[in-house]
Amino acid sequence: MSFSEKCCLVFEQATNAYHVTNHIDATVHNPYEVKSIEFYLYLKNWIDAVQWHLEDLVRSTSVEPTEALAIIRRIDKSNLDRTDLVELIDSFFLDQYKNVKVQPDATFNTESPAWAIDRLSILILKIYHMRQETEASDVTSEHKAKCEKKLEILLEQKKDLSIALDQLLADIKAGRKHMKVYKQMKMYDKK
Repeated sequence: MSFSEKCCLVFEQATNAYHVTNHIDATVHNPYEVKSIEFYLYLKNWIDAVQWHLEDLVRSTSVEPTEALAIIRRIDKSNLDRTDLVELIDSFFLDQYKNVKVQPDATFNTESPAWAIDRLSILILKIYHMRQETEASDVTSEHKAKCEKKLEILLEQKKDLSIALDQLLADIKAGRKHMKVYKQMKMYDKK
């Protein structure tokens, strides 16, 4: 199994588990060994699922301004947790490939493995929600048809991103790509 396939399986597992309760305050029951890459992947997708639904809440026309502000602050905290976890996943890869002899003509990639993993996690959520729309009984056939076309595109993006992630990891392992962990340094709170 490729690494991207592992990611997708764990992300789908976490996405499905989140949607059992479908509640932003549900307890995470991460089935993986603490500090394993699977543990981090599961947690990553869970954070993304919660944030997805927080963003839905804050966009609601019925949300009161004070409640919206509290949700926005929670989204900021979630973004900080998400960014910290992405950096931790990159540190995992940096450690995994620390003994690789980097080739003299090695190049950098525009994003790190963990940021590609971040995009893949969010893509799995998009696929889940778009599939829900294609199976909904309370929507028009035109809406379903549009969603089916969008779902096809999302599935193609998943395939392409998975290939790119696996190629990036292979290039890092072979020394054809340099890898660095860049801290995001975004301040959500000045304290």
